[in-house]
Formats: sequence, structure tokens, C-alpha cells
Amino acid sequence: MIILIPAYEPDARLTTLVTELRSRGSSTRILVVDDGSGPRYADVFDAARDAGAEVIGYGVNRGKGRALKAGLRYIAEYYPHHDVVCADSDGQHTVGDILRVAARVAEGTIVLGGRAFSGEVPARSRFGNTLSRTAFRLATGADVHDTQTGLRAYPASLLPWLLSVKGNRFEYELTVLLEARAAGVALDEVGIETVYLEHNASSHFRPVRDSVRVFAPLLTYVASSLGAFVIDAVMLVLLFGVTDSLVASVVGARVVSASVNFLVNRQAVFRGEKGSLRRDILRYLALAAALLASSYVWLAVLTQWGVPLVFAKVVTDSALYVIGYQVQRRYVFRRARPTPSSQQPSPPALSRVP
Repeated sequence: MIILIPAYEPDARLTTLVTELRSRGSSTRILVVDDGSGPRYADVFDAARDAGAEVIGYGVNRGKGRALKAGLRYIAEYYPHHDVVCADSDGQHTVGDILRVAARVAEGTIVLGGRAFSGEVPARSRFGNTLSRTAFRLATGADVHDTQTGLRAYPASLLPWLLSVKGNRFEYELTVLLEARAAGVALDEVGIETVYLEHNASSHFRPVRDSVRVFAPLLTYVASSLGAFVIDAVMLVLLFGVTDSLVASVVGARVVSASVNFLVNRQAVFRGEKGSLRRDILRYLALAAALLASSYVWLAVLTQWGVPLVFAKVVTDSALYVIGYQVQRRYVFRRARPTPSSQQPSPPALSRVP
């Protein structure tokens, strides 16, 4: 087991964490990645090394995601077949919680240390997690309590796959969860303490810029369906005005919106390992036909009850959205599960901090 700690401009809490971890298990390896903190923080990293950690790093700040990947590459090269637990350097994760998450590591499963967000929690942290949790549930159908936790355990077999996930800053960890759902990797969550020291003053999270980065992967997953819905609704109204035929309008609108949705989903949303184009088209057509029939039936029923066409469309497609998304993710564009034989990207230049 390797405990990986990315650190940018850390204080003495990094040394304290390393010391406490070493005191709880003399055989525990600890790897600290200096994310371009600069010469001013050399003493802190020296102290962490003296406390028993191995320290690597680079000269320019590249972001938390890049630091995590640097550590994962280093572990894959020098300590293959070791499971990894990632923890933050600012004291938000207790040693007991780190070890409990480590104890739950399992093949093919990502273990998350989920905070309860009880007690005195900074408003921006509480709001951000609530928003992220809700959006993640809508996008994936999975109920993860703490999507932004930095305390995670990964089995060794997932390291090559983790290195293939895009993202260099705070968005990387959320992207990992989204890609995990798409790839069929299980998520396990362990309750941990909610610790915010000095109202999280040591955090390097930039509320506006990094929030955009964090939520961008979620928006990618949702935007495709939303765009198809808008196209479908506009085409439905236009065609109905021209043909006065509900059947022709529903079919024509769905053909246009489904074509756009298929291309966007295949190329941008459900990326990665793809089946043949013919197979994906046939599966998507089967799904589209089923959704089309269901949409027509419900539109016919609702409009006969006197519900306005556009409102009936909103109600019907909102209900069918979740079903359609899950079928696409699980069946139509199902990605191959990560395997130990996955290819790793070329590593960046790293240096051991002396």
C-alpha cells in the first residue's frame, strides 16, 4: 500500500500527517508530490522527507490532477502492484480515516472517504458539494454523498486507467468518478470525519475558475441530451405547424434530434473504447425506436386530456431522459472495463526532491 499526498505550498500539517502515518505503520510507504511549490517551501518538504516520506516534484505548479497523475506514474514504475490511497496535505483527513479507507480497497473498486458535512462547514464547501452531488446523480444515476473528496483508495490494477483520465486540476477527481461510472468501475463510500481547519483557509481551490473546471465534465454529460431535447422540441412544433400530423411531427423531429444526439454522444460524451459504428448505430436505433414509441403514446394521451403540446413534450421527455441516458451508458456506448494491460501515457519529467 502506498499513501500518495499531492501538496502545493503546504505548511507543517504535512509533516505532522507523515509522522502520524509512519507511527501507525512502519511498513507504510508515503509518497509526497511537490506540485511546484517553489524554494520557499523546501524546508517543509525536507521535514516531510525526514519524517519518512519519499518526495518527488517539479518546478512549476500544474494543478492537483497533474500532481496525482505524477504520483500514480511514479508508483506504477517503481512500486508496481501496490494499491494507492490518495489523501490531502492540509489536515482535512485524519490518520484513522485514511487507514479505514485503505482497509476497504478492493479489486475493480474505487473507495471514497465521504464527509458527512455536519457541524461548522464553510458555506462555499457545503453549497459546492450539494450542487456537485445533485448534478452527479442526475448525470449518472449514482448516489455518491461526497463527489469532491480527496481521500480515495485505488487498487493497483486501475492505475493505468487512472492515468488515461483527462484533467490536470481540481476537475480531475470528479472526471474520474464520471469515467468510472461509464467504464463500469464500482464505487464504494466510507463515512469519514468532516474537518475544516481555520474555515478551510489553506485551500487553493479558486471558487469561480475551479468550479467551472469541476462542473465541466458534468455539463458535458448533460448538454448533449439537453441540446437534443431543444432540437426535438423545435422540430416538433415546426413540423406540426406544417403537416398538422402528430405522427409525422414526432417521427421527423426525433430523426433529426436522434442523429445529432448519437454523433455527439459517441464522439464526446461516452468516449473511450467503442464498438463498431454499425453495432452502435443498431443499438442506438433500437433505443430510439423504443423511446419514440413511448413518447408518442404519452404525447397522444396527454394531448387528448387537454394538455398543451409543448408542456406534454416537456413532461414526457423529462421522464424518458433518465431511462435513455442509463441505457446508452450501460448498453449502447458501454465502455470496456479497465484492465491491467491498458496503455500508459508517457510520463512527464519528475525529480526526486533531495
